[in-house]
Amino acid sequence: MVQEDSSLPPLESTYKEMKVPQLNISSTGLSRTPISGGVQSATRFHELPPPSVAVRNLVEQAKYCQLSTTMSSMHHRRAGYPFGSLVDFAMDSTGRPIFSFSPLAIHTRNIMADPRSSMVVQMPGWSGLSNARVTIMGDIYPLPEEAQALAKEIFERKHTRATHSHQWGSATFFRMGYISDIYFVGGFGTVQFVDVQKYLTTPPDAIVKTTTAQSPEIVITELNKRFEGKLKHVLSIENGIDIDDCLIVSIDKL
Repeated sequence: MVQEDSSLPPLESTYKEMKVPQLNISSTGLSRTPISGGVQSATRFHELPPPSVAVRNLVEQAKYCQLSTTMSSMHHRRAGYPFGSLVDFAMDSTGRPIFSFSPLAIHTRNIMADPRSSMVVQMPGWSGLSNARVTIMGDIYPLPEEAQALAKEIFERKHTRATHSHQWGSATFFRMGYISDIYFVGGFGTVQFVDVQKYLTTPPDAIVKTTTAQSPEIVITELNKRFEGKLKHVLSIENGIDIDDCLIVSIDKL
């Protein structure tokens, strides 16, 4: 049984009054198992965290995602086409994304007509296709009024007014309450669908969680201050070339 965030209303009470249209969706034929046969061996060989943990760590550290929604009928000739937006987000304790949307945004209007969405999250310091990213697919709904204050509190741990995309007063908080699939590309042959139940019940590494006392950004900044010179020296020796600059961009418990 998946444990809900104890402070947010359970999914049943949140969505029981919502009428979701019955959709006739045929199977895509994609197996929800690793596409690459090297996933397990690569994880062991490179001492990487399990994919479920890697995804939780990634989404805890990232602040922004590329959100895809379906253009609603109000957009006439554009209706039915995927619409991409760059939005900020935060995660609740179970790994479900929380969003702060303006009622004027196109993606907000699309979601109100069709909650099915997907979000692509890239690792901090993204520099190319060899870096980790994850696609999370699911249904996004506005949180009920009684959950808005808590959602704002969760959101403010990660974002400030200065970095947030619009004023708090005009925002409504939404959550991807139902996650249908998670597709993870982690490098080193790690390309697979991650089991959703395992993801929802797997906590992120403590070092990447944002609290009142620390955040991944603070930890990474301090690590770079302390070890940038030593890292450049070690990498220069190992690669046989002079390294001009290097930065730590992501962390986990390893």
